[in-house]
Amino acid sequence: MDAKLIIIGTGPAGYTAAIYAARADLAPLVFAGPQLGGQLTTTTEVENFPGFPEGISGPDLMFAMSQQAEKFGAKIIYEEVLSVTREECSGQFVVTSSAGAYKASAVIIATGATARYPGLPGEKELVGHGLTACATCDGSFYRDVPVCVVGGGDSACEEAHFLTRFASRVYLLHRRDTLRASKAMQQRVLSHEKITPVWNTTIAEYKRDADGELCGVVLRDTQSGELRELDVKCVFMAIGHSPNSRIVGHLADVDPAGFIITQNNSTATKTPGLFAAGDVADPIYRQAISAAGMGCRAALEAERYLLTLEPVTL
Repeated sequence: MDAKLIIIGTGPAGYTAAIYAARADLAPLVFAGPQLGGQLTTTTEVENFPGFPEGISGPDLMFAMSQQAEKFGAKIIYEEVLSVTREECSGQFVVTSSAGAYKASAVIIATGATARYPGLPGEKELVGHGLTACATCDGSFYRDVPVCVVGGGDSACEEAHFLTRFASRVYLLHRRDTLRASKAMQQRVLSHEKITPVWNTTIAEYKRDADGELCGVVLRDTQSGELRELDVKCVFMAIGHSPNSRIVGHLADVDPAGFIITQNNSTATKTPGLFAAGDVADPIYRQAISAAGMGCRAALEAERYLLTLEPVTL
């Protein structure tokens, strides 16, 4: 099946791009990928997306976006994309999925980024139930209770400092005895009365209550191996994100962490007709609303690019 535009990813960036592209009569094909709805489907409640004063669940928000995209003519394909290549002779992109190959004149990569987790037993079931990788998204749900942040870089320190607005106590767990964060950030965090650093420590096990919600963790001392329990209501992972950018191969430049590099304050990559939006190209903000904004920009830029390919009629 061929299309003018293919969008890869169904998070806020992918669905927003699909809405704009469909309303422009581009009839985009939208590939769902391995996680329909993206990372937001792991968040139980979203309170910072404009238009929902009472909040909305992550899955409900993404379902509403998908319905809006389909209403205007986007077609969602429930397949995972394996690679994106480009034919030199025709300039067409070839999107190879788990079920076949598709061609398009333009492609938007909105495959997001995957938060890194330690890989402990029961982790998948706890995501959204006391285990998360976004303090901005979920911090306000843990008012006046103890929480912990795992990590030692700037992101971990920023998360810990942000959480002091809500939590009664923030434990900052780090596997070493010094932080990797900038000196200014270290000073801000280590001097805060609500933040307690826990050095030379990793999580060995998650503890759950009768309802399946996280109620504590078992900590392991990285030097002595000694185990002890810590009562917390949520664990915020801040050990990095892995952008899902491998499928584009050499068609786009990436930074050392794998985030797609876009050109001249746009969503365009180095390959004409290939655009990137959302967390796969955003190492800084990683918010649903900023991803949606990038999806809008990518769709508008893809539409303008496609117009340059049309023959001029007199």
